[in-house]
Amino acid sequence: MPLSNSQKQKLKTLGLKVKSIRKDKKLTLQELAYSIGKDHQSIYRLEAGGINPSYLYLLEICKGLEIDISELLKDLEA
Repeated sequence: MPLSNSQKQKLKTLGLKVKSIRKDKKLTLQELAYSIGKDHQSIYRLEAGGINPSYLYLLEICKGLEIDISELLKDLEA
């Protein structure tokens, strides 16, 4: 089932938040990807809003960013 425009926007917002936190922590895509055993293209697609990440994938991202998932999801629209 294709995503609605609203859903696509939510994924972009999530991706931008991941990117912002990553940059605040002065991590490159490659460094974050390496720290969680993923390829940097996967992280790039997440940050661009191009994928709908699973809960487990988000937990891995948070581990690499050294944040709790609640910090990532805080202030995101439900």
